[in-house]
Amino acid sequence: MQGLWTIGEMTREFGVSTRTLRFYEDEGLIKPLRRGRRRLYPRRERTRLMLILRGKRLGFSLSEIAEILDMYERAPGREPELRRLVARIRERRAQLDRKRRDIDIMLAELDKVEAGCAARIADIDAAGEEAGVGSI
Repeated sequence: MQGLWTIGEMTREFGVSTRTLRFYEDEGLIKPLRRGRRRLYPRRERTRLMLILRGKRLGFSLSEIAEILDMYERAPGREPELRRLVARIRERRAQLDRKRRDIDIMLAELDKVEAGCAARIADIDAAGEEAGVGSI
């Protein structure tokens, strides 16, 4: 079985569940070989799983990942396909840049609220000490 991986080997290597692999199979993203009830994954399907997981880490949807995988199946490395992939990457980068700006704004707001709370706590503590209510 050289060049073939079992479902257990795939789950351990990639840190995914058998349910995840079956889901990707149901979605048509990977197509393991069947030997009776056993699923065996040839090198091609192992590579596809690596690309699927990379696409997920980069934030692409499963439909976008399927489109990219299909693009390479049809005509790998051709200029129109590469241009489409570059466009997808740029779109994703723009989305992430927008999210980063939103996160930066939210973090700045949290800093302001936290600083205001800390100042108020300090005022309350100072007022308590002035009134002689300090710690016992």
